[in-house]
Amino acid sequence: MSLAEIVALIGEILALSGVIITFIVCILKIINGVKCLLRSEMLRIYHHNKDAKSFRQYEFENFCLLYKAYKALKGNSFIDEIYEKVTDWQVTT
Repeated sequence: MSLAEIVALIGEILALSGVIITFIVCILKIINGVKCLLRSEMLRIYHHNKDAKSFRQYEFENFCLLYKAYKALKGNSFIDEIYEKVTDWQVTT
């Protein structure tokens, strides 16, 4: 393999790595946006039901699914505190 071929390969690798890095940055931004939406919906459900301290069955199931997705995306512990509170609430049909 000649020096020119090696230099060409290095150039191609660098170009490809730039595309990959851009792609990763975009994915991270999307993940952060999804976490924000999940957190927002969980807080909306929480505040809607906090006075009665009870959920309808579908609200509780939805909250749990949102929480599971949020934690899978490495969401922070702030929502853990909310989740701990709501798991003690009454669930109605």
